[in-house]
Amino acid sequence: MPKVQIKCPNCQQPILADIEQLFDVGVDPDAKQRLLSGSFNQISCPICGYQGMASSQIVYHDPAKELLITYTPPEMGLNHDEQERRLGSLINQVVNNLPAERRKAYLLQPQTAFTLQGLIEKILEADGITKEMIDGQQKRLDLIQRLLVIDDDERFAEMVKQEDVIIDAEFFMILRSIAENAALSGNQDAVQQLTEIQNKLLPLTTFGQELQAQEAEIQAAVKDLQELGEGITREQLLDLLINTSNDTRLGVLVSLTRPGLDYQFFQLLSERIDRERGDGRARLVELRDKLLEL
Repeated sequence: MPKVQIKCPNCQQPILADIEQLFDVGVDPDAKQRLLSGSFNQISCPICGYQGMASSQIVYHDPAKELLITYTPPEMGLNHDEQERRLGSLINQVVNNLPAERRKAYLLQPQTAFTLQGLIEKILEADGITKEMIDGQQKRLDLIQRLLVIDDDERFAEMVKQEDVIIDAEFFMILRSIAENAALSGNQDAVQQLTEIQNKLLPLTTFGQELQAQEAEIQAAVKDLQELGEGITREQLLDLLINTSNDTRLGVLVSLTRPGLDYQFFQLLSERIDRERGDGRARLVELRDKLLEL
């Protein structure tokens, strides 16, 4: 994009910068990611050294979702008429980029975002990501930041106890994602610190304890199969599944032995059901239902 002259937000001196105002996903599919990631309109002043995002009006357009949103930073100090004049020019570009048959009524009634965060939330909401979901993720990120700076085990445990409800699958996924990004950037100290936090959280949280229990069941299931040796038969597999003590281990065994759960296996199970009576028969029927579902 061509460079334009703007004033540095810090020293007010004129500088040249790459300023993007129109984010039209129909023309440039990468525009959405640039906007959501904040990797746009970043400036560096050669005079005072300021680095940051330049204030600029934005028009976002996604024709597939019939979404047209405008945003004017209040710090620009534009009056209503000037705002409309500048935005109108950008919206005209949107319309001109569309063939006549795709120019629909939503283009005449653009939504208005009053903050940059509000603009992002409107875009994400159109993707099915609600403000509540965004707030929930932010709470988990904030908690990770707080846990990173605690060096006292008692305080750590107390904070974890208070926030147990949000230390869930999403929390551990975010934690893992941050650790992976740190590894890619070569920050091994951060990777080690994040790994230590994860290991400390496992025995202290409800979800962590569930993860540990699942891991124990995986190890037990693998051991059960190893004890049967190589060349396991369908009869042996059936006996193993019948005698499995809980659904978690049953699910693990099914995932590990899926090729063996074929038509012949279920034929064997049906024959076993036919020979049983009473509670034994009911238990085998329940097992068959679980296996079919898995």
